[in-house]
This record gives sequence, C-alpha cells and structure tokens, in this order.
Amino acid sequence: MNWRKSTYSDGGDGDTCVEIAELPTHISIRDSKAPTRATLSFPPASFTALINHLKEEVPPWNSESP
Repeated sequence: MNWRKSTYSDGGDGDTCVEIAELPTHISIRDSKAPTRATLSFPPASFTALINHLKEEVPPWNSESP
C-alpha cells in the first residue's frame, strides 16, 4: 500500500497525523506514530460520509458549557 499523510490531519504540534492509503475497494487509515498497529478500512462512500459528519460536529472541547 502507498500511505500518505491525510489532508484531514491537524497541523498542531505534528503529533496528530493520520495516514491514508486509497485502494479501489476501500480506504485504509492508520496512526502515523504507530504504523505497525491496527488500521481502519472503509468503503470509499463510507469514508466520505465519516469525514463529512466529522466536519459538521462541534468537538466537545470546543463547545460552550450551558
């Protein structure tokens, strides 16, 4: 597989990077700090839906307390 840093990775301190590998039938994701550990794989449509959902959600650390 050809892994590349995801454009969805946060720049931050350089410690929040994920890598993706795009294949015709699925997209795999792994932690760039632990590349030999487990990966997640999604069909392309499911990966797109996941990313779109994450873009819509307000992270709990950014939400205002009631």
